[in-house]
Amino acid sequence: MTGATTKIPFCAARPLDDILLLSELQNRFTQKLREIRMELNHRKSEGLNAENFRTVITAADTAKIKRRAVRYRERLRSQSGAGHLPQRDEVMLPPLRDGLPVARIMTEHGADEIAAALHEEMPWMAPATEVVWNGLKASARDGLPGLRFHPLVLVGPPGIGKSFWARRLAHHLDVPTTSIDATGEPAAFSLVGSQRGWSTANPGKLMQTALREQHAGPIVIIDELEKAGNVQSAQGSRHTLTDALLPLLERMTAATWECPYFQVRFDMSWVNWVMTANRRQGLPAPLLSRCVVLDLPELTTWQLRGFVETQGGKRGLSRVAIDAVSDAIQLTVSGGRKPSLRTVSRMLESAELLAQRPVLH
Repeated sequence: MTGATTKIPFCAARPLDDILLLSELQNRFTQKLREIRMELNHRKSEGLNAENFRTVITAADTAKIKRRAVRYRERLRSQSGAGHLPQRDEVMLPPLRDGLPVARIMTEHGADEIAAALHEEMPWMAPATEVVWNGLKASARDGLPGLRFHPLVLVGPPGIGKSFWARRLAHHLDVPTTSIDATGEPAAFSLVGSQRGWSTANPGKLMQTALREQHAGPIVIIDELEKAGNVQSAQGSRHTLTDALLPLLERMTAATWECPYFQVRFDMSWVNWVMTANRRQGLPAPLLSRCVVLDLPELTTWQLRGFVETQGGKRGLSRVAIDAVSDAIQLTVSGGRKPSLRTVSRMLESAELLAQRPVLH
């Protein structure tokens, strides 16, 4: 885990809780008017006593002050960048006022340690780990305030651990994750949200994660990218996952990304992306041109058994339990089927639960 963080400016809008309440503005304007009139009167005569001080402001003055305070506050709201938001959404932005943290890699040695730990767990994912490793080393070498690596598209058969690898990467980097299943939801809206006017208008998972985790550099995992469908509005406009992703995958445009729901600009340039697909067919060329695309082979039985050894040791399983899971893998393969990494992970979880049960006498 990196341990180090840097706080970056995140929200382009000025949170509205920075703007004074109308009553506070009226009090300030009233006090200033009193001071001005006291000074003018002092110059014209020997000054005003305390009783006169309270009567300097008339009812007509008070009405004018209120009108000017209203106009001034509305101008501040319009200049804040968030004045268009209803109150239920205004209250979401103040926590972003002072910026959000991003994880930072301080040294290249730190990058080496993270890559080594990840490779030990899942050595068959070495091509993906190497891309991340190079990105982490470059982030440390360049003294970046956060960490970055090229957006990844991991192409390979189901069950080899593509998404699991991404979650383990997030664990080692100590950053939050959010996951999107491109086949089971309107992926574009799920990722970035939708504008007001839609019946289900909400901020997307990208903004929800930033708000919930108070972190500007999560890892976003998008599964089965090639199967993402389109959403078409009643007016005929199409909304695709690719259209939503392209400005976020480019660091320059991501730094000033405008949330469709809040209609406010946020710095999403420290978000890192891991996308998975079972095949290249169906993946849009504009998206692929912005990513590192890696073709990954099926897992071998030897690799699955190696995973059991590593994870079994980390879970504190006994030698008997680890051997039992390895034997179950071998029996499955002998029967003409190869278990996926998901199946093996469930076997390990079951073995761990059994080991935790009290011994009956």
